[in-house]
Amino acid sequence: MAAKRKRAPTISVPTLILENLGFLSFLGVLVLLYIGNAHYAEYNVRRIQELESDIKEKRWLYMSLQSDNMYNGLRSEVMDQVRPDGLRLHRGKPKKIYAPAVAK
Repeated sequence: MAAKRKRAPTISVPTLILENLGFLSFLGVLVLLYIGNAHYAEYNVRRIQELESDIKEKRWLYMSLQSDNMYNGLRSEVMDQVRPDGLRLHRGKPKKIYAPAVAK
């Protein structure tokens, strides 16, 4: 006599979904967190790129200002700038100025 095979009970799809509703809602929350994290990462990348371009621009501005400052600080440039005011380069020894001590 042949052994009868036991048939697997058939479960309908709506029943399967209702039984695993907690797990499916957990998976839904994970999907939402994953999507939100991807958007946040893209936002941060865009912000970093904007800040890098700002830093590059400010660095060039700093370098040009520093170059101008170094050039304008040269002795010959200072002399050329103060000559119209009647100032000239002093060629002798510096003079000491003594001030009397002030009593407290």
